[in-house]
Formats: sequence, structure tokens, C-alpha cells
Amino acid sequence: MLKFQRALLGAALCLSSVVAQAQDIQVEQPWSRAMPPTAPAAAAYFVLHNPGNQADRLIGASAPISGRAELHEHAHVGGVMQMREVAGGIPLPAGGQVSFQPGGYHVMLLELPRQLKEGEHFPLTLRFEKAGELRVEVPVLRMAPAPAMQGGHRGH
Repeated sequence: MLKFQRALLGAALCLSSVVAQAQDIQVEQPWSRAMPPTAPAAAAYFVLHNPGNQADRLIGASAPISGRAELHEHAHVGGVMQMREVAGGIPLPAGGQVSFQPGGYHVMLLELPRQLKEGEHFPLTLRFEKAGELRVEVPVLRMAPAPAMQGGHRGH
């Protein structure tokens, strides 16, 4: 019986790392890439869903594994791709979604005491203008999750 309870607890923890929810906002498929030893920073990726009828805005993030976390984007500026901090937050439309992925929006994790390794997990807290804070467990992977894993996982 104890083994069964532990198995259920393990399954519940796995599901919580796939989707988290704060009010109507859902975070799906969070992940971070394992970084090479010389990388000065890491990034967290996910998809934000807002099935509600009120728009919101992601205004910040924090993670105990980093000295600071910033909302970043890749943008073409004068024909050159640049990574820059997003001022004022990232809008999340009512009934819409926003993808955080390599080459686009991401949470930049700075001032890391060590590099993230494949198989680890870390907590990431997202701060929304209206929905408040949402904590999600982020697995560290060698590469991006397969497209078949993205979408389709829902739970609280």
C-alpha cells in the first residue's frame, strides 16, 4: 500500500510540472535547457494560456536558483537579431496564449551559482498583473520537448 501511495504522489508531482494554474491562467510544458559549462545564464520556456475573458500581463519572474530573472525577447533590430529585456511586461490576451520558446520570449535566469544539469527541476514563480503569482516546477532537459508533448496535457 505504501508503494502505491508513493507512486501516486510521484505521478501527481509529474503532472504538476506539466501544467500549473493561477485563476484562469495556465502554464503548459515548462522546461529549461541544460547549459554548457561556459554559459553565463539559462532560460525558461513554456506556453501561457488565458482561457478567461479578461486580459492579463506577465510582469515578472523569480527563481531561487538565480540571482535574478528577467523577461526577455529576441527581436530583429536593424536587420540584426538581438536579445533584450521586455519593458512593461508581456501581454496575455483574454482567450489567447503566448509561447515562450527559443528565439522568442523567454525568462532569462541570470547570476547562476552553477550550470543547470539535465534531469534537475527548479521552481519558477511568475508574477501577473491581475492573477498574482503562479509557481511552476521547471524540468531541465537536454533539448526542447517533442512537439507531440506540447499541448494536450491539462490538469491542476
